[in-house]
Amino acid sequence: MDDAASLDSQTTAPLPQAELDKLTDQLIEKLKTVYDPEIPVDIYELGLIYKVDVSDAKDVVIDMTLTAPGCPVAGDMPGWVEDAVREIPEVKSCKVELVFDPPWDPSRMSDEAKLQLNMF
Repeated sequence: MDDAASLDSQTTAPLPQAELDKLTDQLIEKLKTVYDPEIPVDIYELGLIYKVDVSDAKDVVIDMTLTAPGCPVAGDMPGWVEDAVREIPEVKSCKVELVFDPPWDPSRMSDEAKLQLNMF
């Protein structure tokens, strides 16, 4: 096997499930450190994270939204999320995309978030 083929097989090997599970737990932990400054609940519990993709090379792509398109931190929050995720040593890269379809609504919040905001 030549070096190019060897390198290619190393970069495309699927992540073992246990490793993916561990990384998923770490991602959730880091996402829970980012807060919407206007709401005292983290972005994960608010339901602002729509999708997290982790490649076999441990590149992370996150689709997230905001509670409102005109949110004053719209330009900053994706960077906060990227910074938090990049604190995980195993993560090679992180890219955060803002999406507004479907629009966020309070039904996306976890029970924990609803409890914190007295929405029960």
